Amino acid sequence: MAAVRFESVTKHYGQTVAVEEFDLDVADGEFVTLLGPSGCGKTTTLRMVAGLIEPSGGRIFFDARDVTRLPPRSRNIGFVFQTPALFPHLSVADNVGFGLSVKGAKKGPIGERVEEMLGMVGLAGYGARLPGQLSGGQQQRVALARVLATDPTVLLFDEPLSALDKNLRDTLKYSILALQRTTRKTAIYVTHDQSEAFAISDRIVVMNSGRIEQIGVQTDIYLHPRTPFVADFIGANNGLAATVTAIGGRDGGEDGEDNDAPQQSVTLLATGMELHARHTPELRTGQAVLAYIRPENIAVLADGDTTHYDNVVEGTIDRVIFEGPTAQLRVDVGGHELRADVSGTERLTLVQRAGRVRLGFNDVTVIAADDVAASGA
Repeated sequence: MAAVRFESVTKHYGQTVAVEEFDLDVADGEFVTLLGPSGCGKTTTLRMVAGLIEPSGGRIFFDARDVTRLPPRSRNIGFVFQTPALFPHLSVADNVGFGLSVKGAKKGPIGERVEEMLGMVGLAGYGARLPGQLSGGQQQRVALARVLATDPTVLLFDEPLSALDKNLRDTLKYSILALQRTTRKTAIYVTHDQSEAFAISDRIVVMNSGRIEQIGVQTDIYLHPRTPFVADFIGANNGLAATVTAIGGRDGGEDGEDNDAPQQSVTLLATGMELHARHTPELRTGQAVLAYIRPENIAVLADGDTTHYDNVVEGTIDRVIFEGPTAQLRVDVGGHELRADVSGTERLTLVQRAGRVRLGFNDVTVIAADDVAASGA
């Protein structure tokens, strides 16, 4: 096992920037996921760790060992690809033991190791079968066993579940996590699937256009996005262009006794809506910002409902989309569409809902104009 450190790792293809100034420390035994859309640089980054692509700049370390220019065979990594890439003419056992054979291990120890690995991935007794006799999920388990058999220092996963159906992906992602926890190996996992990243990661690195947008645990990434890209990419969100009109007790705020005291709230004007959010230090009156409200945090208020919300707006229902576990309510509020996701039995009453509706919500994420500009929004 080893810690992995990236120091300003960069990859250019001519004038095209694939990865730019990538800095990250992955602790020994940690499971870190690189998450982002296609073309964001996550697979290029993974392949640079493996030694399959040489960086244009920067350095990569396994513990204190600089591996930047080492060939893949000298790094002792295990790489699980999108497809299992098994040898079709070899048995499952021979596929799993192939890496050990190449390293010159003896037949007896190879057989013992193969049986151990097949048991670990839930395929004990499958050694004599050919890959063509296995399902897609079983073939990927064989690929995992083959990688683990050589006892790699670092495990690398390049969207290993993307070719499988949803139910199988949901099962195997937890199998991968269980194997990583059992072996306690450092793992770097690449995916564009947010549910995978949120389910199995210790930390998530959100990437966009070759750069890191945000690093954090699941709750940080989801509840406290730091850039418009993260706010838009992670889950569903209502984004509103807004202007800061007041901060705390200033400019007509409620806390006028001490303008030097820490401010706790901010008032925004967004397309005719007045919104109230938690203040952050970088905000100032008159500043252009983006305000984000998660659809699941918006409540549909009954007539006469006096429940306290920091924000209550009224609009006209454009449509209701029933999705099974939830119902999406699309509401025109002052010419801007807000989406509210309703679950539980209440969603059933909304299917035939029409006309005017009141919405209440508390949690508004505000991203400062400097962050908007920096992200290219």
